[in-house]
Amino acid sequence: MAKIHVPSVKLNDGRDMPLVGFGLWKVPNEKASDIVYNAIKTGYRLFDGACDYGNEKECGEGVARALKDGLVKREELFIVSKLWQTFHDPEQVEPITKKQLADWQVDYFDLFIVHFPVALKYVSPETRYPPGWFYDGKSKVEYSKASLQDTWGAMEGLVKKGLAKSIGVSNYTGALLLDLFAYAKTMPATLQIEHHPYFVQPEIVKLAQANGVTVTGYSSFGPQSFVDGNMKAAADIPTLFEHQTIKKIADAHGKTTAQVLLRWNTQRGVAVIPKSSSQGRLESNLDVCSFDLKKEEIDAISALDKDLKFNSPLNWEVPIPLFN
Repeated sequence: MAKIHVPSVKLNDGRDMPLVGFGLWKVPNEKASDIVYNAIKTGYRLFDGACDYGNEKECGEGVARALKDGLVKREELFIVSKLWQTFHDPEQVEPITKKQLADWQVDYFDLFIVHFPVALKYVSPETRYPPGWFYDGKSKVEYSKASLQDTWGAMEGLVKKGLAKSIGVSNYTGALLLDLFAYAKTMPATLQIEHHPYFVQPEIVKLAQANGVTVTGYSSFGPQSFVDGNMKAAADIPTLFEHQTIKKIADAHGKTTAQVLLRWNTQRGVAVIPKSSSQGRLESNLDVCSFDLKKEEIDAISALDKDLKFNSPLNWEVPIPLFN
């Protein structure tokens, strides 16, 4: 297989981040090590993980094996993880980061992100890990008193101690982003948000990019990312893979609809983190910067916007109206 060139974006702290990475959400534990190893072999360098995905230990095993076999050097990888809501209390941020680093078998994260802008009551890893949304593991939501500002201060401490090279946020609204800009001593390097043609969010993308914050879009394929999670809100929505507008553009370029959806992001400076266990799709998902869409094609895809957000706690039957 010929080596696929993946361009990088320059973060506001001067570090380079690949525009295309591999997302680890819903990667099964029993396959995670092999999937990560093979993705590295295929050419992926950015891996987007999280405490909540429950597979960091196995993903770390895949990385360790790739390093041992000489497929890649640590400094060539860009490993991303996230701070879960139950660890927002400032005194819990560093200990849980060290646990996650140990799971990954690395000394630092290239990027560590606040997963959701809500603080929940602390649940120790010895009690349950990953802790999930509910304090009792079933249905009870209990909030922490930690402010997002206090949590961000602890995140900045990770950078000072070398536990994270860059820090960022995920699922922040425009108001929360503006608030963060007001108190941050270290600006967020990235904003990770749900981003697809049914949920374009042009204004928050513009806000972030205008302030030097790189946007990473997750769930680039829209409802397809959520149907296999039995989400009712996604079940009756037409798939973007079969949308006539996307298919027409894909045919015009001799590309797959998935490649067009990813290129719609990367050509606009938005990083992407798709995943696949199919070798063919692994390669085609990585190769999404070797062609250019016309402006009218980008505009036609953006015009599919339905302001349709899937990744909301309420859609997962978690009674937290975070985006309402």
